[in-house]
Amino acid sequence: MPLGVVPAGTGNGMAKSLLDSVGDPCTVSNAVLAIIRGRKRSLDVVTITQGETRFFSVLMLAWGLVADIDIESEKYRWMGSARIDFYALTRIINLRHYTGCLYFVPAPGFEAYGEPTSYPGISTIKGSNSDLIDEEQPVTLKRLGYQGPEIDLDNPGWRVLNGPFISVWLHNVPWGSENVKPAPDAKFSDGYLDLIVMKNCPKLPLLSIMSDLNNGGHVKSPYIMYLKVKVMVLEPGPRLGDQEKEGIIDVDGEVLARGKGSYRCEEKTLMAYDKLQITVDQGLATLFTPI
Repeated sequence: MPLGVVPAGTGNGMAKSLLDSVGDPCTVSNAVLAIIRGRKRSLDVVTITQGETRFFSVLMLAWGLVADIDIESEKYRWMGSARIDFYALTRIINLRHYTGCLYFVPAPGFEAYGEPTSYPGISTIKGSNSDLIDEEQPVTLKRLGYQGPEIDLDNPGWRVLNGPFISVWLHNVPWGSENVKPAPDAKFSDGYLDLIVMKNCPKLPLLSIMSDLNNGGHVKSPYIMYLKVKVMVLEPGPRLGDQEKEGIIDVDGEVLARGKGSYRCEEKTLMAYDKLQITVDQGLATLFTPI
């Protein structure tokens, strides 16, 4: 079933990506006209798995600086859109680094990133839905609905990047919002996700990188790793220097997981702050498009 996207939210990254692909301004009228015309295009769909819990994403996943700015700035919502810029400056001044690992299978041409490794494995995650099963009683799980793509996890091409990290950003389309373009080379249905990683960066160049997000120029920075991946396992860790404080995992603008000591960490989330397996299904969804 084709889906029509109308820019009526806060970020409107998907609508912006669709309309910008033909140079149209991101307006409600242009989006509605594209739906009326009825032209269609395929869109990759991301499956995020932890134990028996699954979450489907079409836009992005963020951990570290970007997720902290997006979610923690909610406390300043009374400032309007200025809250993002204000809180970004606050977070850069008081910069956080997170320990952790990224395991991934790179797209062809990106094999030089990271170090060779094997599939890290996904064990039962504390706090996931699988914990609700009584292991003493045999049960038969009937899986309803779509379960995500079948991936060869024994692929010999696995690579690993070890932290600490300032920011990890995984994107499905070029635009994250109407004025933020994290992944300028992203395609709607190429079967890959664009991974933007920042490990170390002085604060002054970081300010420049953040200002270049509006046109995608940040990917030219020597402090940015920009590559495409087919599948990834995110193993998030605590803040560097403070084991009692962990981070936030933000998917499509919503909190998927909160670690201990993070903003509103007492609130229940769909997944635990632990290993996540991220796969992509090429062209699974269909969108109405201007072209």
